[in-house]
Amino acid sequence: MKRVLFSLVLLMAVGFTFAQEKNVKEAKAIANEVKPDFAKAEELIGAALTNPETKDDAATWDVAGFIQKRINEKEMENAYLRKPYDTLKVYNSILKMYEYYVKCDELAEVPNEKGKIKNKYRKANAATILAERPNMINGGIQYFNANDNEKALKFFATYVDAATLPMMAKENLVEKDTIMPQVAYYATLAADRVGDKDAVMKYAPYALKDKEGGKFAMQLMADAYKAKGDTAKWVETLKEGIVKFPDNQYFFANLVDYFSSSNQNDKAMQFADDMLAKEPTNKLYMYVKAYLYHNMKDYDKAIEFYKKTIELDPEYAEAYSNLGLVNLMKAQEYGDKAPTNINDPQYAEAQANIKKFYEAAKPYYEKARQLKPDQKELWLQGLYRIYYNLNMGPEFEEIEKLMN
Repeated sequence: MKRVLFSLVLLMAVGFTFAQEKNVKEAKAIANEVKPDFAKAEELIGAALTNPETKDDAATWDVAGFIQKRINEKEMENAYLRKPYDTLKVYNSILKMYEYYVKCDELAEVPNEKGKIKNKYRKANAATILAERPNMINGGIQYFNANDNEKALKFFATYVDAATLPMMAKENLVEKDTIMPQVAYYATLAADRVGDKDAVMKYAPYALKDKEGGKFAMQLMADAYKAKGDTAKWVETLKEGIVKFPDNQYFFANLVDYFSSSNQNDKAMQFADDMLAKEPTNKLYMYVKAYLYHNMKDYDKAIEFYKKTIELDPEYAEAYSNLGLVNLMKAQEYGDKAPTNINDPQYAEAQANIKKFYEAAKPYYEKARQLKPDQKELWLQGLYRIYYNLNMGPEFEEIEKLMN
């Protein structure tokens, strides 16, 4: 009796498996029709994708991808015939097709009972993904412009991920795809907007070659490491940012602030020295060294290296601005120790010395203004103090108007 029951169970299992395999074939046949009933095809394949008997079969996922491919083809056929078509349906069908074909490839790469791999799907599916991959960008742009950043991230990320798939290895897309850095930049932006720090860290490295967005992607990557509490990677990214984007002050400013706040000025100085040893004529590294002395309140050394920075680049507005600032700080430091009693015999001499600091600062701030008139933060406050303390009436009135 038990043997009969066991046989019956086996027959039922075979029957269920056969039914699901039949569903897969029927779903494909429906999708291939001239006027496909895609709802029915998706219903049939959906059951097979979750059924234990067929969900681990590469053929099931291949058909699922094929159905999405056909949905896309029909929509594009409507577009070609100037009939109404659903743009988002086009993009989302391609996204689903990608996901199904990737799963198909993974399953097809599993060795059979003889230890052999017979992946008959890879060549055709890889070609399809490659042909439709640009629509991942279009879908991402549409959702990004609609401020649906989660969906935008999905599309942009999928475009980038496709380049690293084993089935795409022969294409060498990471090196050859010149658009990928820009797409990765938008993936990074979308990830940052939804607060997905892991995605920021994943896609930002691909964006660093983007001419416009690379430096900002690296900033977001640094911020992500900081938010995740990975101080070592944060500092490493800041250092790398200084080397890759020497004109962007974000990286060195954050690195210097970190070293200063953690009482590691010696490490910061060693970093600046190491960079200068490699590139002794690099204006940014010279500026960093000056800034470090500035931060350490070694004002004479700061002045020395700010001047060296200007020798390397006579139009380095930030260096002029900080030369002015250092002289004002020296005036403040000297004034704090100077006699304040007007009857003190040394009062007049002290005031004359303080005036010299303001006079020394004046041309530097004025030069910064000349070089970058729109960046008022570089010179406005400094000139206000200078013109006031030097009793420069007309100049002070003009600056005061700008202050207000």
